[in-house]
Amino acid sequence: MKKTNCQLLVALCMVFVTFSYAQHKRYTIKNGFALGGGLTQYDILTDNLNTTSGSGWLINASTTADIPHKWYNISFGMQLSENNIEIAGLLFDEDVFIDQQLEYKLFAAQLAMLLHAKLIKNLLTIDVGPMLQYNGKMELQNDNPDNLFVRVNDDTFEAIELEDISQFNVNGAVGATLGFQFIKLRAQYIYGFTNMLNKLNDKNLTSEKFKGNQSMLTFAALITF
Repeated sequence: MKKTNCQLLVALCMVFVTFSYAQHKRYTIKNGFALGGGLTQYDILTDNLNTTSGSGWLINASTTADIPHKWYNISFGMQLSENNIEIAGLLFDEDVFIDQQLEYKLFAAQLAMLLHAKLIKNLLTIDVGPMLQYNGKMELQNDNPDNLFVRVNDDTFEAIELEDISQFNVNGAVGATLGFQFIKLRAQYIYGFTNMLNKLNDKNLTSEKFKGNQSMLTFAALITF
């Protein structure tokens, strides 16, 4: 009887260990790391200014939790970018105003948490999630800044005043990632939920309120580890 009980106990232990091991293997979460870089197309959507989108570059790094038994993965990452934008302005020369395209450069750092829905497993995902952004000033790149101006309705002010935009912003990102395990391509559209021109309203540059939302397209290649 004791021998039978012992054998039964061993059999139950083996079944339990085997089941637990199978469950563990089935639900193993794999962590990955990715480095990448690419190009941006940047604009500010606003009724106050006449803007023209410009190109730039980005580099990013992220860590991903690959969850095999779920329909999604999750990643956390940081992205650095340098973006360019043009704004219609005026050059004051010999007592007259001449139309002039003003060139601005914007450096931004973004922290993102993205959910990656597995459209085609290990090949194609749809990516969506929030971003926190810190950006520097919108730096005027034209020569002779003292002679450059911006007109909003009947109000005219120095172009350099536009540099002082809001530097903390909240964005939303949506895109897609395509590729195999080691090399992937990612396209994203990033929209700014917050008014990044809000800080200009403290200056009383014009009688109307400034309002502008970031619009950013990114195309990047990723190497994953």
